[in-house]
Amino acid sequence: MRRSGLGSFILWICLTILTLLPVWWMLVVSMRPRVKLYSKSFLIDDFYWNNFLAVLNSSTFLQYLWNSMIVATSNAALVCALGLLAAFGLSRYKISGGDNVFFWLITNRMAPPAVFLLPLFLLFTKWFVFGDFMLFDTKTGLILLYCVFNLPFAIWLLKGMLDGIPLELDEAARVDGATTSQVLTHVILPLARPGLAVTFILTWIFAWNEYLFAATLTSSADARTVTTALAEYVSVTGTNWGEMAAMAFLTTLPALIVLGFVQKHIVTGLTFGALKG
Repeated sequence: MRRSGLGSFILWICLTILTLLPVWWMLVVSMRPRVKLYSKSFLIDDFYWNNFLAVLNSSTFLQYLWNSMIVATSNAALVCALGLLAAFGLSRYKISGGDNVFFWLITNRMAPPAVFLLPLFLLFTKWFVFGDFMLFDTKTGLILLYCVFNLPFAIWLLKGMLDGIPLELDEAARVDGATTSQVLTHVILPLARPGLAVTFILTWIFAWNEYLFAATLTSSADARTVTTALAEYVSVTGTNWGEMAAMAFLTTLPALIVLGFVQKHIVTGLTFGALKG
């Protein structure tokens, strides 16, 4: 048993090092001037902060970072709200063809996003135009678009969690005179908080990291996200690896902060309903 425990410990240490190695290398590159960029050392030779200062002093980066925060947070909140309502209906009511509906909801996650790129571009530029307003090059457009892809995943995740909440709790609340909305807000919602936390962080990360749609369906700093800013360091004259690594490292910090707030719910949320009998 001791040998098995030691072997597992060593395995997890190796996997942790393997996972964190790219992050460490990104930090090392961000701490190097251009003359030392191609050094083979895996250690930080000197704390060269100019790359970070150049990024933080860029108004464009701060605007992109703010756009990403608005898009990712708004999308995650909207997806959680709509996903909870849809999952509640699929979990608690016998809907004709409900199993088929649930299957078709998740099918749009099976195709690669690039398949939808051209149709969405035409919709955003030609059809979703209302006077002087169009969804192209807007944060609203990105928020709604990410809902199309994140909402089926949220419904799939939340339905399994709501199935794990005993139906007898709903019935007991109804006996006491609770309405459907009161059952949802006073019974289901408190018990589903771990699942909602997991759904929020996963959909938030999906929206935060998305690049393809953000790069194609936006064109100005008013709507572009921070992932598209990384590509701007690649030009015909070369690639500014130091500042790119510094920006990449800075963009991971908001994700870590959000993850820190909900980490206590993640394990509970992911295993909730897994042992339903």
